[in-house]
Amino acid sequence: MTSEDSGGGDKVTRVLLAEDQGMVREALAALLGLEPDIEVVAQVARGDEVLTAARETGVDVALLDIEMPGRTGIEAAAELHAALPAVKVVILTTFGRPGYLRSAMEAGADAFLVKDAPAAQLAAAVRKVLAGERVIDPTLAAAALAEGANPLTDREREVLRAAAGGATNAELATALHLSQGTVRNYLSTAIQKLAVRNRAEAVSTARDKGWL
Repeated sequence: MTSEDSGGGDKVTRVLLAEDQGMVREALAALLGLEPDIEVVAQVARGDEVLTAARETGVDVALLDIEMPGRTGIEAAAELHAALPAVKVVILTTFGRPGYLRSAMEAGADAFLVKDAPAAQLAAAVRKVLAGERVIDPTLAAAALAEGANPLTDREREVLRAAAGGATNAELATALHLSQGTVRNYLSTAIQKLAVRNRAEAVSTARDKGWL
C-alpha cells in the first residue's frame, strides 16, 4: 500500500470517498480530515469512477455510498474487490435495508455502516478494517438475520427491476430478450415469493428489503 508517514512515525491511511451528494461527501471528507491518521485523497460522485480513482491514488480504504449513478456502491465494491483485493471497502448507506447488508458482504465489503453514525465510529471502522476486522452496524445485522436470505433469483430480480418503470410484458420481453410467457412466469413467481398482490407491490417490497 501507499500509506504515507504522518510525520510522527505513524502511517496515514489513504481514503477514497464515493458519494453522489456533494454536501454529504464534503461533510464526510471534512470530518475524516480531522483525524491525524486518515487522509481523504480522492472523491468521486459516481460508482463507475471508483475503480479508476482507486488505482490512480493508491488508496487503502474506499468508503462507498450504495445509491450512486453509473454503478451502485455494491457493484463498485465487487469491482474493487476483484481488481484491487488489498483495498478495504466500507459501505455507507442512508437506507438500513437488510438485503443491502447481505449483498454488500457477498460483494466483498469489509464494513457496513449507516451514514448518521458518529464520525468517531466511522474513523474507528476505517482503522478496524485495515487491521483485518469486519465492522457491521449491529441493528442492521440483527435485521438481516431476522429477515433471512433474498428469496428471489437473479433473473427474477432482473425482471422486477425492469418492470419498475411500468413497462408492459411485451416491452419487458423485448428489453430482456425473453418471451412474454417467460416474463409472466418470472413476475408471477416473484409475486408469490413476496406474498404480494401484483408486480407494483412486488417491486416496492423487494426494494424496501434491499433485494433489488
